Amino acid sequence: MKKLYLLGFVFMALLFVSNSASSQTLYFCEGVDADGYPITASKTFNISSSGGYLYALVRMPYEIGCRSIRLEIYRDGAYDNTIYIDTETNWTWFWKKITFYKNGNYSFDVYDCFDYLLTSGNVRINYK
Repeated sequence: MKKLYLLGFVFMALLFVSNSASSQTLYFCEGVDADGYPITASKTFNISSSGGYLYALVRMPYEIGCRSIRLEIYRDGAYDNTIYIDTETNWTWFWKKITFYKNGNYSFDVYDCFDYLLTSGNVRINYK
Protein backbone atom coordinates (compact mmCIF):
# COMPACT_ATOMS: atom_id res chain seq x y z
CA MET A 1 0.00 0.00 0.00
CA LYS A 2 2.86 2.37 0.83
CA LYS A 3 4.38 1.74 -2.60
CA LEU A 4 1.09 2.71 -4.24
CA TYR A 5 0.97 6.00 -2.30
CA LEU A 6 4.61 6.70 -3.13
CA LEU A 7 4.01 5.98 -6.81
CA GLY A 8 0.98 8.29 -6.80
CA PHE A 9 2.98 11.06 -5.09
CA VAL A 10 5.84 10.76 -7.60
CA PHE A 11 3.35 10.88 -10.51
CA MET A 12 1.64 14.01 -9.14
CA ALA A 13 5.00 15.71 -8.53
CA LEU A 14 6.13 15.00 -12.09
CA LEU A 15 2.82 16.26 -13.46
CA PHE A 16 3.16 19.49 -11.45
CA VAL A 17 6.74 20.06 -12.61
CA SER A 18 5.89 19.43 -16.27
CA ASN A 19 2.87 21.78 -16.15
CA SER A 20 4.74 24.60 -14.41
CA ALA A 21 7.69 24.30 -16.80
CA SER A 22 5.48 24.98 -19.82
CA SER A 23 3.03 27.51 -18.44
CA GLN A 24 2.27 31.00 -19.66
CA THR A 25 4.17 33.73 -17.82
CA LEU A 26 3.43 37.42 -17.33
CA TYR A 27 6.47 39.63 -16.79
CA PHE A 28 6.61 43.31 -15.81
CA CYS A 29 9.77 44.87 -17.16
CA GLU A 30 11.57 47.98 -18.40
CA GLY A 31 11.80 46.63 -21.96
CA VAL A 32 11.54 43.60 -24.21
CA ASP A 33 14.43 42.33 -26.33
CA ALA A 34 14.12 41.23 -29.98
CA ASP A 35 13.65 37.59 -28.95
CA GLY A 36 10.76 38.37 -26.58
CA TYR A 37 12.61 38.20 -23.27
CA PRO A 38 12.15 40.75 -20.47
CA ILE A 39 14.74 43.44 -19.80
CA THR A 40 15.00 44.27 -16.09
CA ALA A 41 11.91 42.37 -14.91
CA SER A 42 10.56 43.23 -11.47
CA LYS A 43 7.43 43.12 -9.32
CA THR A 44 7.99 46.71 -8.08
CA PHE A 45 8.58 49.90 -10.09
CA ASN A 46 9.05 53.53 -9.13
CA ILE A 47 7.43 56.30 -11.20
CA SER A 48 7.32 60.06 -10.89
CA SER A 49 4.13 61.70 -9.66
CA SER A 50 3.46 62.77 -13.27
CA GLY A 51 3.46 59.13 -14.43
CA GLY A 52 5.72 56.45 -15.81
CA TYR A 53 5.55 53.36 -17.97
CA LEU A 54 6.56 49.73 -17.99
CA TYR A 55 6.00 46.75 -20.25
CA ALA A 56 3.68 43.81 -19.63
CA LEU A 57 5.13 40.80 -21.49
CA VAL A 58 3.38 37.46 -21.90
CA ARG A 59 5.43 34.42 -22.97
CA MET A 60 3.68 31.18 -23.91
CA PRO A 61 4.79 27.62 -24.76
CA TYR A 62 2.39 27.54 -27.73
CA GLU A 63 0.91 29.84 -30.39
CA ILE A 64 -1.84 32.16 -29.16
CA GLY A 65 -4.35 31.22 -31.89
CA CYS A 66 -6.11 34.60 -31.54
CA ARG A 67 -5.99 37.99 -33.20
CA SER A 68 -6.60 39.88 -29.96
CA ILE A 69 -6.17 39.37 -26.23
CA ARG A 70 -7.23 41.50 -23.29
CA LEU A 71 -5.58 42.58 -20.07
CA GLU A 72 -7.99 43.26 -17.22
CA ILE A 73 -6.32 45.51 -14.69
CA TYR A 74 -7.26 46.01 -11.04
CA ARG A 75 -5.75 48.62 -8.71
CA ASP A 76 -5.83 47.94 -4.97
CA GLY A 77 -8.54 45.33 -5.54
CA ALA A 78 -10.90 47.51 -7.62
CA TYR A 79 -11.37 47.37 -11.39
CA ASP A 80 -9.16 49.95 -13.12
CA ASN A 81 -8.99 49.34 -16.87
CA THR A 82 -9.11 46.88 -19.76
CA ILE A 83 -6.44 47.00 -22.46
CA TYR A 84 -6.64 45.08 -25.74
CA ILE A 85 -3.57 43.87 -27.63
CA ASP A 86 -3.75 42.98 -31.32
CA THR A 87 -1.89 39.73 -31.95
CA GLU A 88 -1.16 37.31 -34.76
CA THR A 89 -2.36 33.73 -34.38
CA ASN A 90 1.17 32.27 -34.55
CA TRP A 91 2.70 34.51 -31.85
CA THR A 92 4.12 32.84 -28.75
CA TRP A 93 4.87 36.10 -26.97
CA PHE A 94 3.50 39.65 -27.00
CA TRP A 95 3.84 42.80 -24.96
CA LYS A 96 2.18 46.13 -24.22
CA LYS A 97 3.75 49.37 -23.01
CA ILE A 98 1.51 50.66 -20.21
CA THR A 99 1.63 54.10 -18.61
CA PHE A 100 0.75 54.41 -14.92
CA TYR A 101 -0.31 57.65 -13.25
CA LYS A 102 -1.24 56.32 -9.81
CA ASN A 103 0.69 54.31 -7.28
CA GLY A 104 -0.77 51.13 -5.86
CA ASN A 105 -0.90 47.36 -6.09
CA TYR A 106 -1.99 46.31 -9.57
CA SER A 107 -3.31 42.89 -10.58
CA PHE A 108 -3.46 41.78 -14.21
CA ASP A 109 -5.55 38.99 -15.72
CA VAL A 110 -4.73 38.05 -19.33
CA TYR A 111 -7.53 36.51 -21.43
CA ASP A 112 -7.45 35.12 -24.95
CA CYS A 113 -10.16 35.61 -27.61
CA PHE A 114 -12.09 32.63 -26.20
CA ASP A 115 -12.26 34.25 -22.71
CA TYR A 116 -9.78 31.69 -21.38
CA LEU A 117 -7.58 33.00 -18.56
CA LEU A 118 -4.02 32.61 -19.85
CA THR A 119 -2.10 33.99 -16.88
CA SER A 120 -2.19 36.52 -14.05
CA GLY A 121 0.35 38.71 -12.32
CA ASN A 122 0.86 41.49 -9.80
CA VAL A 123 3.01 44.58 -9.76
CA ARG A 124 3.55 47.35 -7.21
CA ILE A 125 3.84 50.94 -8.47
CA ASN A 126 5.45 53.49 -6.11
CA TYR A 127 6.06 57.21 -6.45
CA LYS A 128 9.72 58.24 -6.39
